[in-house]
Amino acid sequence: MTERVDHDVVVIGAGFAGLYQLIRLRELGYDVRVLEAGDDVGGTWYWNRYPGARCDIESIEYSYSFDEALEQEWNWSERYASQPEILEYIRHVADRYDLRRDIEFGTTVESLAWDDEAERWIVTGADGRQRSARYVVAATGCLSVPSRPEFDGMADFSGELYWTSRWPHDGVDLEGKRVAVIGTGSSGLQTITEIAPVVGSLTVYQRTPSYAVPAHNGPAAPRLEQVKPAYPAFREESRLARLGFHCDEEGAGYYAETDGADVTRELDRRWSDGGLCFTQAFRDVLFDVKANETLADYVRDRIREKVRDPETAEKLIPRSYPIGAKRMCVDTGYFEVYNLPTVSLVDIGQEPIHRFTERGIRSGETEREFDVIIMATGFDAMTGALLAMDVRNGSRTLREKWEAGPRTYLGLMTEGFPNLFMITGPQSPSVLSNMMTSIEYHVDWVTRALEHLRSRGLHRMEPDRAAEDNWVNTTNDIGDLTLMPRAASWYMGANIPGKQRVFMPFVGGVGTYKQIGDGVAVAGYHGFELA
Repeated sequence: MTERVDHDVVVIGAGFAGLYQLIRLRELGYDVRVLEAGDDVGGTWYWNRYPGARCDIESIEYSYSFDEALEQEWNWSERYASQPEILEYIRHVADRYDLRRDIEFGTTVESLAWDDEAERWIVTGADGRQRSARYVVAATGCLSVPSRPEFDGMADFSGELYWTSRWPHDGVDLEGKRVAVIGTGSSGLQTITEIAPVVGSLTVYQRTPSYAVPAHNGPAAPRLEQVKPAYPAFREESRLARLGFHCDEEGAGYYAETDGADVTRELDRRWSDGGLCFTQAFRDVLFDVKANETLADYVRDRIREKVRDPETAEKLIPRSYPIGAKRMCVDTGYFEVYNLPTVSLVDIGQEPIHRFTERGIRSGETEREFDVIIMATGFDAMTGALLAMDVRNGSRTLREKWEAGPRTYLGLMTEGFPNLFMITGPQSPSVLSNMMTSIEYHVDWVTRALEHLRSRGLHRMEPDRAAEDNWVNTTNDIGDLTLMPRAASWYMGANIPGKQRVFMPFVGGVGTYKQIGDGVAVAGYHGFELA
């Protein structure tokens, strides 16, 4: 008979969310066990080690805010931290708070089964071991299950094949080699920019061009010196901002109320500043087609300035979707690599990939030979990690419930699956925000909810179906007011064959979401059934 270990709480995942949840609950005396598939802490920053991997949120904001001493002692080296530095930071946190003693590494969770009689979750790992817990917190990440499209003949390719989402931990020697990269989302752009100067030749296979704004990366010290003395107020402002980080929102007016010269000045200023705040130049960019097209045209003109060959520049210009409707990329010299004589671009809309061959890739009428092929094909976003587990309550499964798209209340829980909490789940701001701001808010919310239950002798919490229906409708209705559903993005699940297309994040903003979540809690967890 399988031995079963009992805990108060099982947390799935040892990334930023899982570590913070462990810190919060352990300090309150809960017996917490974290289960992590990887061999160390880090989550997405443990797995994503591809060349050029870097955060697109400024380092001073992409960090924990719960401990002032931690904020003051850590010094970031760059405005936008690279993967090795972010992983070093996470490991520092794990060491500082002695977290590894409550984490089981190399443990993949295969199933969660609710025992209604015992009112506990039975958590089963790939190794067959079982643990039970009154509560489960899924800190599984929004971008943690790779999308791995299959091409005919992949097994025939005799060279090296790699995926950016599972890059070898000891690195890959690409110097002087003939390399292909398939995919031009964020991971593709970062990889291409990093490897272009060192490979022998680079061929990029592009399905959909990306809008990318410059990072203007550099030393973090000047900004840190400004922010550190005022970190508490700085963080509070971030928690109330629409995107969960500073974007000069107060200075942003409406495009329709701004004259042409002021529009140009504002776009020039934001382009010069760099980063994701570019699309916050006007409050109506995601609502007003004309405003959106003005920003898009501005970026298109900048691409033409950067890329010397006009034909290549036109291939790199996005036209088929509104700017901001897909995840924006932060660029550290991406477009300029196409000025190198060793870099070429293949538009697979004009030259579809037919198959992999023993020597390379056949697209259109051409077979190109490669030593290395890199797949930068993204993730099964937001729902992938949750649905990768067999989550069930009796005969009812989460996969069946979410067949037509995720259904949650506040992105925190889903009806029919009591005591199962999701950190930055679908229908919360999550990927439309600074993930650190959203992670800390969710973890704090879950922690307060568990304390509310414990203080009243309660031990079961589940969304009311009517409240969940209302939240799903609210999320969909707000999303439909914007231009975002007009893009075939991973926000819509469009990158996964067979996945229902539905806009998954809450687009109302971090500050608005916080007000709603706080109000629900203050009202005795309105919309939840407590028992």
